Amino acid sequence: MGTSGPRLEALRRRQLADSYQAGGEHYDRIRPGYPAEAVDWVVSRPGFPPVRDVADVGAGTGKYTRVLQAAGLSVHAVDPSADMLAQLSRSLPQVPVSVGTAEDTGLPDRSADAVTVAQAWHWCDPGAASREFSRVLRPHGILGLVWNQLDVSVPWVHRYSRIIHAGDVLRPGFRPELGPEFILESSSTVPWAQQMTPEDLFELAKSRAFYLSADTAAREKLHANLTWYLYEHLGHHPGEVLDLPYLTLTWRAVRAA
Repeated sequence: MGTSGPRLEALRRRQLADSYQAGGEHYDRIRPGYPAEAVDWVVSRPGFPPVRDVADVGAGTGKYTRVLQAAGLSVHAVDPSADMLAQLSRSLPQVPVSVGTAEDTGLPDRSADAVTVAQAWHWCDPGAASREFSRVLRPHGILGLVWNQLDVSVPWVHRYSRIIHAGDVLRPGFRPELGPEFILESSSTVPWAQQMTPEDLFELAKSRAFYLSADTAAREKLHANLTWYLYEHLGHHPGEVLDLPYLTLTWRAVRAA
């Protein structure tokens, strides 16, 4: 029998996610971080016990982990890529790490006040991950789902995102899918900008799943299109510092009664 429908989608999702198994140093250097305001929002829930212990799942090289730790939280990082976690441990040696997935973290029952998934929920099986997080979370625990998204309301950024095949630009009205264990409580949007040169914008394209899984011809076409767009059409020059606008979108979910 052929693979179709949800099975095909799950297979493609896993293939793209596997493209991040290596390249941790490049990813960490070029990918954006996260504003502290976004982390403060997700862990601040007035009227409930304070968040102290956080499982950062899909932590990668620790982009979001760093901000969690800077907020004074005790963090355990989980990721399927040993290469990514090795990069995290070099910059955050005091943070415990585990090789695992959202569907099978390997963490003890009721060991976290919060689980965060930054820039990785689209690689996960929502049903299986929700069951796993419900097991890991303590009573009144929260789940934070986070995306850094290019601000495509800015025209030049919109075209850039199309050229590099940025698949994480969420459609208007998007709400993350969850299992019945969780209820979406609220959401937050924090605008900010990352300083980049045109050369950095090329490297950012190379860190994307499309480029990592593309053949040579597709990579060469992307490079040619981006060269024309940045240097000829927009008139930028090498080394010029640009502000690349982002939106950090966060959804907070709570365990269903």
